[in-house]
Amino acid sequence: MDYVRLPLLVLVLGLVPLWYHTGAAGLHVREEQKRNCSAVKLDLSAVIHRVDPRFLSVTIDASLAAEEKFMSLLGSAKIRTLAKALTPSFLRFGGTRQDFMVFTPHRFHRDAAGFTADGSCDDLELPSWLEDQLKKDWTQQQAVLMKEDLHRKYRWVKFTEETVDLLHSFSSCSGMDLIFGLNALLRNADNSWNSSNARSLLQYCESRGYRINWELGNEPNSYEKKAGIRVDGHQLGKDFTRLREMMSQSKLYRGAGLFGPDVGQPRDRRTDLLDGFLQSGAKAVDACTWHHYYVNGRDTSLEDFLDPEILDTLALKTKEVLQKVKLVSPEKPVWLGETSSAYGGGAVGLSDTFAAGFMWLDKLGLAATLGLDVVMRQVFIGSGSYHLVDDNLDPLPDYWLSVLYKRLVGPEVLKVQFSSFTHSKTVRLYLHCSNRHRYRRGAVTLISLNLGETAASVCLPPLAASRTPHAFVLQSAGEGGLYSRSVQLNGVVLKMEDDQTLPDLTGLLLRPSERLQLPAFSLAFFVLTDAQAAACL
Repeated sequence: MDYVRLPLLVLVLGLVPLWYHTGAAGLHVREEQKRNCSAVKLDLSAVIHRVDPRFLSVTIDASLAAEEKFMSLLGSAKIRTLAKALTPSFLRFGGTRQDFMVFTPHRFHRDAAGFTADGSCDDLELPSWLEDQLKKDWTQQQAVLMKEDLHRKYRWVKFTEETVDLLHSFSSCSGMDLIFGLNALLRNADNSWNSSNARSLLQYCESRGYRINWELGNEPNSYEKKAGIRVDGHQLGKDFTRLREMMSQSKLYRGAGLFGPDVGQPRDRRTDLLDGFLQSGAKAVDACTWHHYYVNGRDTSLEDFLDPEILDTLALKTKEVLQKVKLVSPEKPVWLGETSSAYGGGAVGLSDTFAAGFMWLDKLGLAATLGLDVVMRQVFIGSGSYHLVDDNLDPLPDYWLSVLYKRLVGPEVLKVQFSSFTHSKTVRLYLHCSNRHRYRRGAVTLISLNLGETAASVCLPPLAASRTPHAFVLQSAGEGGLYSRSVQLNGVVLKMEDDQTLPDLTGLLLRPSERLQLPAFSLAFFVLTDAQAAACL
């Protein structure tokens, strides 16, 4: 990059650092800007937590299989391209409708549309005419699904080998590790889990050699509302123990992952569910999973998406869950097994816009700092308004934010503290070692959010200031402002070049500085390439 032109480019983007001033006026400016600067303390000596390499993971909502033909959308070349950019990750197939799905095999095998049986992912693709028709029909299907959600009346759905084939082929070709959610509402007369349908599914998957991890049930705390069935935590733990016994009898699945119980976040009612599960079933699972959403999608607002106090509620809920798990099983990893901005399918006009990025990026930063190991975003593709990919299979702002996180942020979490006269609540910072596949050892990535309507400055300590900081600043693009479904990176609007090519997500090389600028309502990653952090060497 031409360093002579760089200051002008940086100024245009609102990122210009304070390089130098001369004379008394310059000294006055420095003092004034220092008072308005968030002074940051970075502890580069020790790792406070190390997350799973698949920390940022995604889900496919089981609603996609409510009519099996829509599963063929996973054969789209575009959707596979988008999924590959989010690896390594888990791909969870589950949600409310997993507990209303029954495996009903045809007893004959048909290769999944879009893929070949020998594992090659490039020979066959979903025909464009069929993809267009499915996308058109999916719009109508979502209206049906939303009506079911509104009235909490769910129909039982039969799915065949085709759903499983498509899921496994998609996850394998994308490089994701599949987690399949089993139906826990199939109960015996004594209210224990009826495992016969799950056994049939596991036997089929084993016959095909499918490497799959498993879950059992989705938000058991809501079973009574959804299906008139109440399951206590102790019984739930016994159900998971039964599933683990089934898996141990399989050569393929005895070493597979089992995760649960996927309870909703702690609330006034049914807070005992997790306690009971841990007492009887903690040993059966490889990670304890729970779900978190900030607000109700039907009555929230833009102000809620930018409210620091609402963002801080994640910390309260997380600490409560971690405390419960550590009392019973201190070494058990804890995951957010499903999460997004607003429950109830998301907030229309918010959860799929640039505004959603503030909740999403803050959740990633805060969850890792608090000690959670995996965060699964609801939803990569499926029903609702909180998806990463729209109905035309085009990426939304949170998708681009997720890809940048994957490329720039490593699993090692470091400690960061800052103070500010004017931005103590609106500026939020998190620190990781940088992704070692992209940057040399010792580099760190500062995750930054500015929730405020005015620009903010972040002042680094001299020893941490990089000679060549790389800036990746995301702002809304187009006319919608924070309601926009488009995003710009360093002033360039992000969009796919074609169905199989993402744009170059390159950072802006800043000149040496101890100061970083955050434009109003922006999300940013600053890679301090020469930090020489001892924790990251």
